[in-house]
Amino acid sequence: MAVKASSGDTRTRSTVSICIVIGMCCFFYILGAWQKSGFGKGDSIALEITKRTDCTVLPNLSFDTHHSKARSSSDLVSPVKKFKPCPDRYTDYTPCQDQNRAMKFPRENMNYRERHCPPQKEKLHCLIPAPKGYVAPFPWPKSRDYVPFANCPYKSLTVEKAIQNWVQYEGNVFRFPGGGTQFPQGADKYIDQLASVIPIENGTVRTALDTGCGVASWGAYLLKRNVLAMSFAPRDSHEAQVQFALERGVPAVIGVLGTIKLPYPSRAFDMAHCSRCLIPWGANDGMYMMEVDRVLRPGGYWVLSGPPINWKVNYKGWQRTKEDLEAEQKRIEEIADLLCWEKVSEKGEMAIWRKRVNTESCPSRQDESTVQMCESTNPDDVWYKKMKACVTPLPDVKDQSEVAGGAIKPFPGRLNAVPPRIANGLIPGVSSEAFQKDNKMWKKHVKAYSTANKYLLSGRYRNIMDMNAGFGGFAAAIESPKSWVMNVVPTIAKISTLGAVYERGLIGIYHDWCEAFSTYPRTYDLIHASGLFTLYKNKCSMEDILLEMDRILRPEGAVIMRDDVDVLTKVNNLAQGMRWNTKLVDHEDGPLVREKILYAVKQYWVGGNQTAAS
Repeated sequence: MAVKASSGDTRTRSTVSICIVIGMCCFFYILGAWQKSGFGKGDSIALEITKRTDCTVLPNLSFDTHHSKARSSSDLVSPVKKFKPCPDRYTDYTPCQDQNRAMKFPRENMNYRERHCPPQKEKLHCLIPAPKGYVAPFPWPKSRDYVPFANCPYKSLTVEKAIQNWVQYEGNVFRFPGGGTQFPQGADKYIDQLASVIPIENGTVRTALDTGCGVASWGAYLLKRNVLAMSFAPRDSHEAQVQFALERGVPAVIGVLGTIKLPYPSRAFDMAHCSRCLIPWGANDGMYMMEVDRVLRPGGYWVLSGPPINWKVNYKGWQRTKEDLEAEQKRIEEIADLLCWEKVSEKGEMAIWRKRVNTESCPSRQDESTVQMCESTNPDDVWYKKMKACVTPLPDVKDQSEVAGGAIKPFPGRLNAVPPRIANGLIPGVSSEAFQKDNKMWKKHVKAYSTANKYLLSGRYRNIMDMNAGFGGFAAAIESPKSWVMNVVPTIAKISTLGAVYERGLIGIYHDWCEAFSTYPRTYDLIHASGLFTLYKNKCSMEDILLEMDRILRPEGAVIMRDDVDVLTKVNNLAQGMRWNTKLVDHEDGPLVREKILYAVKQYWVGGNQTAAS
């Protein structure tokens, strides 16, 4: 016979059940609150990444992909290819500006100083060594004035330019007093003179182009006035002038005004500058001034200091005849009139012209039969395109007061404003909303990066490159006087966005990553590459691109790459054979997103008198 439960027992069991249910609810509530609080799985991963990417040797990473095609067992355990060091003679190797190869090309119009890259069979497949004694550059702003001798052991400029105050050798460092051929009293005083005519201080002038820059002291001293100068000079008898500039933490590339167009978009720079740069501005029917006009923004300024300006006083010192110098200046004035540049100042050895804001405000341009206009419908299509003596048309305007292409806000207001090229529909398929969404996305990405690498925004990384810059969102998100970013827009990108990058007050360049970049080895502290390897899939070798990244990256420099998980798995395999420490992590939105991030740190090592390489 069943025993009938008493009412007391029933009440006891009910009470226990209720307590169990309440206890479980409390447990799950506390668990959820704990995960949301920042001490759950997501933040523990970020904390681990921070610990592992703290510029120390990283442990081997075991990474199980969440998205991949079926692989054979041999694919999963593919051996790491070990890259050997190149011979020490390649310490300062610049593949596309190699001195020996350059001499095989014509000297006319500086053709031999332009880019001449090696064919595939002649490319090096080894790691460029740093010189013995190499040390990390001084932090900015000390680096502006001092460069370790071991990093750039060339004394020729200290002799050749001794009286011009370019650079001095003191013990184990080079010191840069801030002088130049046209400003032996210092770049600051020279810039003060410019600022008396050009609105440098209020953000109207933000981007500048320095042609024939020397060691880039002009650009170096503009930085404290919040002006970014893109400086260029050839690799020539003035050994290492661009290398010195980059060691100082100043933007610069190897380049020359020769036979091909400059690798910059039209209407990019607020100011262009030549300080005794030895460019024959009146030659070739004014072709070089017309190229400056193409890249100069409507309302922008062109500064010319040195010969032939003020020739009546200086012709004897310049060792040229009065007739020769007078004819040269007259020709420059004629070309400036043809371009509708207004001369706003001439004082001493410095002359300043201003480009008109549109064609309507240029009376002499109304009859275009007197002007050879460029036939190309795309003024930004410049990669290896021949320079021509023609004037680049400006966008149409409705009245004489309108700025061709659209007015731009003073910096820093322009940094996050919608660029006029996008607002006016001049970049096909890109809306203002798409730009703003991209901007917001990069702020989110950079927040994740800075959690993973606490040095990102600290100023440790002075020279930064974005290899696939898009609209410059990464650069905008980290913008700071502590660093600058070279925004590279690949020539094979679906849309040309570099003009919009410049309209944000940033600088950059067009480049094809199937070739070497126009810089010396060890010139960047941090390299960022988003979607680059997917973009170049089946275009050129992943190995070649990675070796070029290694060439231009400083020892103990960092790399951040975003791409598809399968792509980054292959990249990671190659990187581990390049003396890089790597860490592959999930997207900040979680493990189910195919896009991953690969962090890397280049190990410190220097040359050791090797005579052979792989």
